[in-house]
Amino acid sequence: MDPAGGHGVADPCPPTALRTLIGRFDASVSDVRRPGRIRLWGDGDLAWDALVDSGGAQLVPADRGKRADAILGADRVTWTKIVRDVRGGMAAFRSGRLTVRRDLHLGVGFLAATADESRPGRLRFSSVDTDAGSISMMEAGEGPPVLMLHGLGATKASFLPTITALADTHRVIAMDLPGFGNSDKPLRGAYDPAFFAAAAAALLDALDIDRAAVLGNSMGGRAAIELGLRAPERVERLVLLAPSLAWLRGRPWAAPLRLVPPKLGVLQPAPRRVVEGIVRRVVPGARENWTAAGVDEFLRAYLEPRGRAAFYSAALNIYLEEPHGPHGFWSRLEGLQPESLFVWGRQDGLVPIGFARHVNRVLPGAHHLELDCGHVPQLEAPAKTHRAVLRFLSGRESGRRARRPTAGRSGSRHADAIAS
Repeated sequence: MDPAGGHGVADPCPPTALRTLIGRFDASVSDVRRPGRIRLWGDGDLAWDALVDSGGAQLVPADRGKRADAILGADRVTWTKIVRDVRGGMAAFRSGRLTVRRDLHLGVGFLAATADESRPGRLRFSSVDTDAGSISMMEAGEGPPVLMLHGLGATKASFLPTITALADTHRVIAMDLPGFGNSDKPLRGAYDPAFFAAAAAALLDALDIDRAAVLGNSMGGRAAIELGLRAPERVERLVLLAPSLAWLRGRPWAAPLRLVPPKLGVLQPAPRRVVEGIVRRVVPGARENWTAAGVDEFLRAYLEPRGRAAFYSAALNIYLEEPHGPHGFWSRLEGLQPESLFVWGRQDGLVPIGFARHVNRVLPGAHHLELDCGHVPQLEAPAKTHRAVLRFLSGRESGRRARRPTAGRSGSRHADAIAS
């Protein structure tokens, strides 16, 4: 069976594992905003549909004629493990034994809502009304809070491995930034670092959190830096995974792009199948489990007019940010107060590791970790990334002056020390 095709044949009797999951579905954990159809498939072509809404869930034979909003696929052994432990489900997802496609918010929310857990720190999804609009988030664990901000075109789902890795010792909160995922998408939003930093602060306010560690990837890393610059009293520590930084080289398209209204993104001249085909051809490994799921999340927002406008606005702001001058990024970065860990990917083609030496020049006290990965360390090198993050958040690196990053393939000795 091809899970993306949404076809399947229902077993006359659904597996015990699926009946168990449906029986303990808790809609308050999954943030079901509208009725959804989740296709659950197993060995061969056997498939059932879970119909979920705010009132609960029911299991019905898979309907070939109706498109599933989310698709979850695994063999019977894996389904049995998921019944016993939702974290086992996340491990199965990372290893490729569980497939989650299309709407990860709905699909992973289903796993959270059917977990056999009653502890306060269980994985849960919710929407929070804030001064920045409605913010969608997932959280787990108890302890010191860690707020996580995703990259351009991504969603909170990009931090699923991080949620699992940190939840034993921290209250981990991953938010959909405004314009992305399931959060509000205001057409008049600025979608620049200040806009995202204000949204992050608004969520902390709504959750009654005075101070939190903030972890950001790519565009989310730049937003985390902005929050640290504007409201250092709200930031315990900063973890910056391949953060987007102002370009230091020339930007030949800057002048004409300043004249392009990003709200033109509301218009979509190309049909869905064309856009989807291009994205899946361009993104390396787009058919692999994590990457394919990430592409699904990108398309889910991009193919919505407001999400498309937000994407274009944010991308333009990344390209157009001024590097120098009194209000330039690199001039302001010198004033960053929270202790910071920068994680760089040696194979990162979006934020080259050469930026590390510029950060070291401006922030000589920052910590650095170099990994043999690309632009999303928490997905591409999760074990080393999360081990370093936990050590840094625990304060075991406090007071150590970072050595100069090597910006080369051999890595830096201080990076090895943090990761060990």
